[in-house]
Amino acid sequence: MSRYVQPVSTPDDPYSGDPLLRSWLERQLGPAGHAAAKGRLADLAADVAGPLRAAHADAEAHPPTLVRYDPWGARVDRVDTSAGWQAQRAAAARHAVVALPYLESARGTWGAAARVVQHALLHLYGPESATFSCPVAMADGAAALLSLPEVDAEVRDAWLPRLIATDPDTAIVSGQWMTESQGGSDLSRSSTIGRPAADGSWRLTGEKWFCSAADAPMAVALARPEDAGRGSRVLAPFLVPRYAADSPLAGATIAPDAPAPGVIVHRLKDKLGTRALPTAEIGLRDAYALPLGDPAVPGLVRAMTLVVVTRVHNASAAAAGMRRGLAYARAYAEARQVAGGRLGESPLHRGTLGALAVDAAGAFVLAGHAFALLGRVEVGADPEAAAELRVVAPLAKLATGRLAVSSASEYVEAFGGAGYIEDTGVPRLLRDAQVLPIWEGTTNVLALDVLRAVTREDAGGPLLRRLAAAVDLARPISPALADTLAAVTDELRGTLAEVTGDPTAVEVVAGARGLALRMAYALTTALLVEHAAWGDEQAEAAARLWARRWLRHEDIAADAHRHLELLG
Repeated sequence: MSRYVQPVSTPDDPYSGDPLLRSWLERQLGPAGHAAAKGRLADLAADVAGPLRAAHADAEAHPPTLVRYDPWGARVDRVDTSAGWQAQRAAAARHAVVALPYLESARGTWGAAARVVQHALLHLYGPESATFSCPVAMADGAAALLSLPEVDAEVRDAWLPRLIATDPDTAIVSGQWMTESQGGSDLSRSSTIGRPAADGSWRLTGEKWFCSAADAPMAVALARPEDAGRGSRVLAPFLVPRYAADSPLAGATIAPDAPAPGVIVHRLKDKLGTRALPTAEIGLRDAYALPLGDPAVPGLVRAMTLVVVTRVHNASAAAAGMRRGLAYARAYAEARQVAGGRLGESPLHRGTLGALAVDAAGAFVLAGHAFALLGRVEVGADPEAAAELRVVAPLAKLATGRLAVSSASEYVEAFGGAGYIEDTGVPRLLRDAQVLPIWEGTTNVLALDVLRAVTREDAGGPLLRRLAAAVDLARPISPALADTLAAVTDELRGTLAEVTGDPTAVEVVAGARGLALRMAYALTTALLVEHAAWGDEQAEAAARLWARRWLRHEDIAADAHRHLELLG
């Protein structure tokens, strides 16, 4: 008796096979702008489907290791990574995944919408990058921080070109050393101290508990300037070189790839997921650092430049992973035979996949909107976009992170027993998704951030105006959809007025998570409606079903089954 081997279908090309991605770009960039991006996107998609998929597998199979000492006993704290990890690093540079929105040529072609093109690149690159998308996010955040006018020009000129280089031999990424074990997201408890040196540099001393991309040549670290006082506002961002080659304290006799003096890697983290990504606990002992802005001026607001960028990257990673997981689940369903025929023909399974497609579409437009706003802030200094981004960045991050986890669980289940076997690669979808609601703020932390935004900065105003405009756009599409969105808009308007009246009330704080998710789901409905009104049939179907699923809490399986092909 021959042994049965399940055939596994290959998903469609991640660019040409994603109609929502392509129509979103057509609308956001215009036909000429999309045409200018097609070659770049097609090249990356081909790499993703070929060598980068293999590099991803290699990096997952060979996680990083920490070498503390050389053969003669010298402390080296070297993080060794696989060939696959290095291939992902080179590809990120070559395809300008970090660099694109900073390149004059890209801004000349797309203006503020260069961030829209970057979001498309991330959508293709991230899901099978072995989570190199995390160093990409931190490098982008560091580049945005270094681009601020208050950063010393010499520091900017020395480091920014390396972060946005497209030559793999020159390009670097950045780590992010912010959290400490006693405080976590409560930055007011940070105890790392910064002391000025005579030459204008600083020396940092403290313990950083969760340092991603521990192999990166630089990191942005938060420290409390000595005598600055308590609280989080006074914390200042510093650039810390990771290697001796970039530290004046190292001297000429130390190998350039040796650790910078005062930077100690205690251990690599043994994590639930993102296993190819080297994450460490790092100690600082009078480590050389360069201030990013004047440390005498409260610096947390400067550091938030980086945080906003990494939050929107987090949303992009969530949406991209959902879309790629859906592609794999659909390809498997087309190949798998079950009782009654092909799995992909089962109304029950099609309804499940259709609901997942609705969630993936919603996550994509929400993340895409955050990138579009970011571009308008950076290139046009658009005040309306800045106000809206203040609330959209945390909303996009918190909502997509939660959707990514629930979707990943469904994708694992869609493969049955094979989804539970590590060497299929499917379990990684769930393990890696779980970091998304945690990194850069848990759901509760971000919900409180949303409360602060709407009560202190009136950031709810732009969101309510967008919702109201979408009600008018929805009316010709579907009166029922317009009525649902109008009712939720009125509800949110009333709730936000109550919240603003007493933001510290127990009921307000306890309900912050529910309010933030309601806002995010309503905004996503409006974004799908905007795209549907432009003329996209997939967005129209997704808008109707999304509103029923997330605003009215209805079971959409039957209609999702009927619209599966249209939903992509």
